[in-house]
Amino acid sequence: MQRGTTLFLKAAVILMGIPVLALCIFAVPAIADFAAELYPDMTFIKYLVFIDLYASAVPFYIALYQAFGLLGYIDRNKAFSELSVRVLKNIKYCAIVISGLYVAGLPLFYLMAEKDDAPGIIVIGLVIIFASLVIAVFAAVLQKLLKEAIELKLENDLTV
Repeated sequence: MQRGTTLFLKAAVILMGIPVLALCIFAVPAIADFAAELYPDMTFIKYLVFIDLYASAVPFYIALYQAFGLLGYIDRNKAFSELSVRVLKNIKYCAIVISGLYVAGLPLFYLMAEKDDAPGIIVIGLVIIFASLVIAVFAAVLQKLLKEAIELKLENDLTV
């Protein structure tokens, strides 16, 4: 495969990380301040929001890094290797961690939605949970297919 054929996908991976970085810099402190304003007697809620949202950004960026690495393997004709299987496994685990963090943070979403009378806040949390679960399942299916393709390729190489 020619070098640079995955350039568009690499650019897309980078462009996916920029808005999340902007959200982490600008929106997360505003959301935490908003939660603290809603519950002035529970000052710790601000820090729970910080922890939950920033902790979910870490596996997101790890998954983006892994996806960037997978595209590099594809450029170097190493798509059908154990390295690719390992990368897909890491992406799957990152998606599961993101989903788990938002499940753990769902009570925070509920408290903010109840006080502000905005059920859309809960829907946003649920969408993130289910989207990351879909990504985890998709990565698991690709991991299994890639593993079977590698085994089939090795079997064919041995018979020739």
